[in-house]
Amino acid sequence: MSVEEQAAEFNQTYSKVKQEIKKVIVGHDNVIEETLVCLFTAGHALLEGVPGLGKTLLVRTLSQVLDVEFSRIQFTPDLMPADIIGTNIVVEDEAGGKSFQFQKGPIFGNIILADEINRATPKTQSALLEAMQERSVSVARVIHKLSEPFLVLATQNPIEMEGTYPLPEAQLDRFFFKLNVESPNLDELSEIVDRTTSAEEPRARKTIEGKEILRLRRLVRGVPVASVVKDYIGRLVLATHPSSEYAPEVTKKYIRYGASPRAAQAIILASKVYALTAGRYNISFADARRAMLPAMRHRIILNFEGEAEGISQDEILKEVMEKVAETLQVKV
Repeated sequence: MSVEEQAAEFNQTYSKVKQEIKKVIVGHDNVIEETLVCLFTAGHALLEGVPGLGKTLLVRTLSQVLDVEFSRIQFTPDLMPADIIGTNIVVEDEAGGKSFQFQKGPIFGNIILADEINRATPKTQSALLEAMQERSVSVARVIHKLSEPFLVLATQNPIEMEGTYPLPEAQLDRFFFKLNVESPNLDELSEIVDRTTSAEEPRARKTIEGKEILRLRRLVRGVPVASVVKDYIGRLVLATHPSSEYAPEVTKKYIRYGASPRAAQAIILASKVYALTAGRYNISFADARRAMLPAMRHRIILNFEGEAEGISQDEILKEVMEKVAETLQVKV
């Protein structure tokens, strides 16, 4: 199969999945596209927004489109780590003998909805750390591998709301994208009301199997990256570090800690998906800029001045993007 045919095949599957989701979800085009980027890059997504905007519905709809196992975990303050990963229980055989047997928790699925993840305590939140990074869980010195594809889609309420526990930086860094879910406009709100109050409820149909997802993920990773684009992405990431030679004034003024190497990995992988959906088999500078905000907004930590002035991570990153040139000027 030629490169053009592979790109066309990916684009066709991507569009088909997106259209099925849009049968149920009104608006949120960017959020849907970025969630699908996470699906085809094996990256986890964190969806943030106030209650009632359709975050949970989006994840549940995606699970209906994919022919894989879906698990939902409702995070609450009394949830314990064993409620997520599972635990050893005592079982008795026919002869009366007793032994320990591992009882799998809801983390043993393919698409995991971690609903209102910041409602749980840090101890319970940390139960996801190994699963998200290593695709495994460890219980009583035994490592249990999770089946692929494995994807955690977590929803959270803004940290200013009652009863929330901010996610630690180590866990935030494990999310490929952080997606901001905004309120609908008037036309979208009208369409939402029509769809949800009529006699017939819209429903998406299964479109793609787990094996196909894994195959398309390999195709995404095969998209080449030109050295000049890779260099540009590296400078974008380093420009968020106050001590870096590439840091603009806005970084030195407002950022305490910059983005990790995972940010560069996320931008490159997301750019490969954007390239394929545009019918190209190579990534562009525009692809990288498109991926920068969702890949980095949760990976930079503001200093005291940034917090005090109430400046957002997106505002800082947009200014960083403006200051970082696509190619370095060579001095003669």
